[in-house]
Amino acid sequence: MQQRNISWESWPRKPIFDFFSPMSHPFYAVTFTVDVTELVDWCRRTGCSFYCAMVYFSTKALNSVEAFRYYTAGGDLFLLDRRIPSFTDLHPGYELFHIVTLDCGDDPVDFCRRAKAKSAAQTTFLDQASETADLIYFTCLPWVELTAMTNERDLDVNDAVPRIGWGKYVPREGRLVLHLSREVNHRFVDGVHIGQFARALEAELAALADV
Repeated sequence: MQQRNISWESWPRKPIFDFFSPMSHPFYAVTFTVDVTELVDWCRRTGCSFYCAMVYFSTKALNSVEAFRYYTAGGDLFLLDRRIPSFTDLHPGYELFHIVTLDCGDDPVDFCRRAKAKSAAQTTFLDQASETADLIYFTCLPWVELTAMTNERDLDVNDAVPRIGWGKYVPREGRLVLHLSREVNHRFVDGVHIGQFARALEAELAALADV
């Protein structure tokens, strides 16, 4: 995990951080529609898992927005160089999920290959050594058209790990869309940052039409 210490006094967001800090539950969730038509086509052409590909491109979009990479520990403020996806998965024929964590890298096809291999080989529910402050938590409910979502958590106001989830994609006006949920800590992330993430993800997926 690469990070740098940020001075509280030089951080422009500190007044907002201070405003939300006394709250026992400074978390909120937003669900919005994502067009995945090009991603579905790209996955068919490359043989990649749609789920793994969504994890990859969502991680890349999130890391492009600085607000999602802040966290605090021991009274200090830190900015991560990037966050790492940690996602639920199921072995074929099983109902009990496990959690897979690995760095994205720079190649979506390679990530999908490594993610599939690591998930298939994993025999434990969770590798506790991988539970670090630089994660993004992902999940998927491919059995339903998701319209809203919340996540379980301890009420730790220092929890800055973003939560991302989605349901199955469905046809709509000749396109394929799904609803994506983001749960974040308002001490670090505002609606404008969720908008920046949404635009970055839309751009990543639209660009796949040319790949």
